[in-house]
Amino acid sequence: MEINLPDVKAEVEAAFAIYEAALVGNHVETLQTLFWDSDLTIRYGTGENLHGIAEIAAFRAARSPLGLARTTSRTVITTFGRDFATASTLFHRSPNKVGRQMQSWVRMPDGWRVVAAHVSVIEAA
Repeated sequence: MEINLPDVKAEVEAAFAIYEAALVGNHVETLQTLFWDSDLTIRYGTGENLHGIAEIAAFRAARSPLGLARTTSRTVITTFGRDFATASTLFHRSPNKVGRQMQSWVRMPDGWRVVAAHVSVIEAA
């Protein structure tokens, strides 16, 4: 298996950048498009466990658009072959907390989609 093929990695980096902009801009429709439209999609958040695209969509629709700005650091995108990738990043919204976000991306017929995601927050070191 080839790891980090340059063209594939560039595609996932672009999809991840679109996701990040949509997240901080609260572009709900774009966020929904970037998740796999399936009952098998999982998103574990800082205060919710979402199973299936319907639960994820309901969460996105109800989420407050306030306080979404953040900075990211230590982003690592790794591709495995041409159709699977992981994206991991730290994010910062307050000086004493650090967020962690991990996503599994799969190339679907309609583009790269998140099939599983996990978000958590811990005390900053």
